[in-house]
Amino acid sequence: MMRMKDQLRFILKNVRKNKVRTTMTILAAAIGCAFLIVLASVGFGLQKSIVADTLQDQTVTEIQVQSKMDKAGNADPLTMKNVSEIESLDGVKTVTRRNGLIQSPKYEMNGQQAEGSTIAVDFASEKKAGFKLSNGKMPEKENEVIVAYDFAKALVQSDKDGKNDAPKMDIKNLLGKKMEMDIVRIKDGKETHQTFSVDIVGVEAKPAKEWLQNQNVYISYAMMKKIDAYTGTYAAEPDAQNEDGETDHGFDVMKVYANSLESVQSVTDQLEKKDYMVYSVLKEMKQINVLFAIVKAGLVLVGTIAVIIASIGIYNTMTMAVTERAADIGIMKAIGANPRTIKRIFLLESCSIGLIGAVFGVAIAYVTSFVVNLGMPVIIEAAFHEKLPENLQFSAIPPVLILIAVVICIAVTIISGVRPAKHATKIDVLQAMRREL
Repeated sequence: MMRMKDQLRFILKNVRKNKVRTTMTILAAAIGCAFLIVLASVGFGLQKSIVADTLQDQTVTEIQVQSKMDKAGNADPLTMKNVSEIESLDGVKTVTRRNGLIQSPKYEMNGQQAEGSTIAVDFASEKKAGFKLSNGKMPEKENEVIVAYDFAKALVQSDKDGKNDAPKMDIKNLLGKKMEMDIVRIKDGKETHQTFSVDIVGVEAKPAKEWLQNQNVYISYAMMKKIDAYTGTYAAEPDAQNEDGETDHGFDVMKVYANSLESVQSVTDQLEKKDYMVYSVLKEMKQINVLFAIVKAGLVLVGTIAVIIASIGIYNTMTMAVTERAADIGIMKAIGANPRTIKRIFLLESCSIGLIGAVFGVAIAYVTSFVVNLGMPVIIEAAFHEKLPENLQFSAIPPVLILIAVVICIAVTIISGVRPAKHATKIDVLQAMRREL
């Protein structure tokens, strides 16, 4: 019985004898494996970029509640009754709610003016949800406000000629400043104004995307109630009812925050059972992941075809190896070598070609992926004059892709060597020896 050491020596002897042919076969396997990895890596890379972009400006534990459906299938407005109901559910961390001021008041500060959307928020729940600030603190008093990161850009200063000059004010300089909010009321066709004084105590964090220009002013519901009292509206009181006893409106925006990522699905299910219309980023992620799973499977299939094409070369190499070594096989059989041992020798040889090809293929794939990520954006921008999104990744090679490619490569090469190996066991000893003589 041949020892494993002798079997490997026999394989090495053939490789050395046919260096060029074996090298070209290994190269074909390497290119096939590299093609499979690089092709599939496009799916992984784009998925990674799209998912990162989707999650960039969203909280994964956030669930948006749009409305609640009644028995007749109509959407009811969301009120404090709904807030209390949702907060009692298992896994809920907090519930934030917001209402926008219908009019866009004028803000004045140090001779500068700005107009922006004014939003009433519940700062206690916002703080619990993780409202992000770039500077300052969360408001504690009813006249304290937070301004958006780009609010300073909205401030303009008017001179006597009526020209507007953009002020040179840093967002940090806004903290601690008093600001006058001019509110308009129209009653019986007459327009009147009232000024409300607010203190800026915080600046919202910078938006995740450069193109997002946020110039909001966030006020308390207590301040909104004062404004409602003057204008005769009820934005600060979502539970306010009309003469028929029906709720006129509710919260414009309501968001539920789960205790953890693992709780999001459970909270979503509970809300849907109570007939709430909800949306969470996890739903979008599921759809994106399913789509890319199909795309990646298709790309792996196409890449596998390239490996199969490369396996034709391995089949040819192993068939020629069996023919060339007929005398050696005859000698091994004459001295009592087991047919399974002979078969194993040729399968080990084809497997080694596939393994070495896979190793080189992985190396080639990583180099190609790096070049693609580095050069593709430059080529596209130069050819189509389109600026691509930041951090867009065309190719990504996760460990699982390497594992899949290596397994496919080795499996295909072993299969391609089965028939030649089986043929080697059927060689007639006398004919092989006679050919040698």
